[in-house]
Amino acid sequence: MDDSPAPLPGVAFYTVADQRFFPGLVALLNSLRLTGHTEPLIVVDIGLSPGQRELLADHVTLVEPPSPDMPAVFLAPYGPRQCPAEVAVLIDADIIVTRPLTEITQAAGQGRIAAFVDCLPNSNRFHPEWETTLGLGPLYRRPYLNAGFLAYPHTLTDRLLPPWTQGQQTIGIAHSRYGSATLDDPFYFADQDVLNAVLSARFETGELLVLDHRLAPHPPFPGLTLADRHRLTCRYGDGTEPFLLHHVLAKPWLKATRDTLYSTLMTRLLLEPDVALPLDPPSLPLRLREGRAAALDRRRADAVTFVHDHGRRQLGRFGIRTRLARWRSRQAAR
Repeated sequence: MDDSPAPLPGVAFYTVADQRFFPGLVALLNSLRLTGHTEPLIVVDIGLSPGQRELLADHVTLVEPPSPDMPAVFLAPYGPRQCPAEVAVLIDADIIVTRPLTEITQAAGQGRIAAFVDCLPNSNRFHPEWETTLGLGPLYRRPYLNAGFLAYPHTLTDRLLPPWTQGQQTIGIAHSRYGSATLDDPFYFADQDVLNAVLSARFETGELLVLDHRLAPHPPFPGLTLADRHRLTCRYGDGTEPFLLHHVLAKPWLKATRDTLYSTLMTRLLLEPDVALPLDPPSLPLRLREGRAAALDRRRADAVTFVHDHGRRQLGRFGIRTRLARWRSRQAAR
């Protein structure tokens, strides 16, 4: 009888989703399959509906969170802990993959941790307090990375996941963006700040593959055009093609947002017959469907959101939002 452990899958993708994030999860799944990725997708299920689980049954592996009370933002490391692979790719459910990630997974397979630089001004974020609060030792300043996509080899699991999860437990949620914190606080970005602290303290520069932010851009995806809707291909003027689109902040399936490349591709990924898991149009907001009425609703949502965003920029220009955030923080501390 052979008692040796079963070999690990070569590559696996991991994400976290609940009932509200189901459309984003399906768009992620379908984008992976359309770009040639047949590897397993493991989902930490934090509240999908029975009907959603039934639809996903043939397409993903669902795992339960370690505790029903654990904040969702801290759950990214738990998928690979329960279902490990030789290369783990943690990927948020608000991401659409637009070209094969093989170049990145191969680099991870060769012993490197791969992630994308966060957007400006966060790309320069660094707090010396990370060292003392987390007890990690000396920090080496590097570009600040976005935690929405992280690929790493199984051989680095024990150096990466324990300090990351322990650090999350240390800081909790109250002093982050999900509590009363402001951007100046060292752990405003919660799990992402802890991840960057761990990478700064525990890993050499040569162990990291730091990828340009424009290869995983955020809304409104400046300078990017849709080259091929069918193939999901996006392209900059210089010919560069990003690996993915990451729709941070407001999600287009949850509220009206600007009409972007992400929302255009989301409609294609959720409704076209060639995808792995097509959804019924009535299950989506009108603005994400196809047809004349949907196009009109997209234009309406785009105009409303533009006015709202312009107003927020004006508030930020005069420092009003910052003063309001600080006032709310003081009120919460009383």
